[in-house]
Amino acid sequence: MAQRVKKGDTVVVIAGDQKGAVGEVLAVYPRERKVLVQGVNRVYRHLRPSRQNPQGGRIQKEMPVDISNVRPADPKTGQPTRVGFRVREDGTKERYARKSGESLGIVKASEQ
Repeated sequence: MAQRVKKGDTVVVIAGDQKGAVGEVLAVYPRERKVLVQGVNRVYRHLRPSRQNPQGGRIQKEMPVDISNVRPADPKTGQPTRVGFRVREDGTKERYARKSGESLGIVKASEQ
């Protein structure tokens, strides 16, 4: 199964408390169907003092969101868009934005 959202993509949150937020995908967890998006779904973690963190305290970090709640941003408009796949004339497979037809990157190089 091809991935519609990849690490490094700019995505828009389309549902939930963070609806409308835009961020870059830091990690994708396909088995859990989750993505980690920079600046989205931030929570506080309380740490007790340790050798790595001698002061302890609260740190803010991103938590994964469900992959169904994000859509890649269209390169032209920045609006959320669906992702399509097409094979170009040279045999390479690419992802593209359904709204504008702009390429979102190569998925698989040609096997020649």
